[in-house]
Amino acid sequence: MTGTRRRWSVYVWAILAFLYIPIAVVMLYSFNDSRVNAVWQGWTWKWYASLVTNDRVIEALLNSLLVGVVSTVIATALGTGAALGLERYRMKGEQAARALLMLPVVVPDIVMGISLLGMFSQLLIPLGAGTMIIAHVTFSLSFVYAVVSARLQGTSGVYEEAAGDLGAGPWQTFRYVTLPVIRPGVAAGALLAFTLSLDDFMISFFVSGPGSTTLPLYIYGLVKRGISPEINALCTLMIAFTIGSVALAERIRRRS
Repeated sequence: MTGTRRRWSVYVWAILAFLYIPIAVVMLYSFNDSRVNAVWQGWTWKWYASLVTNDRVIEALLNSLLVGVVSTVIATALGTGAALGLERYRMKGEQAARALLMLPVVVPDIVMGISLLGMFSQLLIPLGAGTMIIAHVTFSLSFVYAVVSARLQGTSGVYEEAAGDLGAGPWQTFRYVTLPVIRPGVAAGALLAFTLSLDDFMISFFVSGPGSTTLPLYIYGLVKRGISPEINALCTLMIAFTIGSVALAERIRRRS
């Protein structure tokens, strides 16, 4: 039994190494004093310092935050409403609605990006921050719905019914009973949606316009000219933020 456990332990750690060694290399070379990645010349923080004074990086960061915050607010409201409607009320076509809400999770990003670009072109909507927000809401809404729906499935509707019997209206019931119960799920879904928005490249590549370059698009433009420690530093910051957001969302979900 001990030998079997040891073999499985080696197998699991080998998989983790396969997944995370490339990320560790990027993070390590973000501290390289040499501009050439193939040559290690010692430790330095200068690449991180240069990001602070880079106006294009700041502009891309502000665009990412704008798109991420606005799309997260909209997706959280819509996803939470969809979860409440499908979990607390029975309606015709419920199973079809659930499947359609989860469809963006499994649809390839390139297909969704081309579809959204075609829709914006047909409607003569100019590409920019507005189209980016719509696109990010489209794919992040499904994740919010999934998290909030899972939270609702673990709770009973007895409290809402009791509130109604005691004279509470729909808004009072939602504000004082339903929302406190699902708040951890809503917060976790919002964090997940924001993280997905901040990291998205494929869909953003198709629907971005002049003045709406986000950090992933900016990094892609830099990579075409060669990978530098400055790119590694920017990627390291994004990795750290993503890991922190996902860990916080998971902690909120588990504590709930």
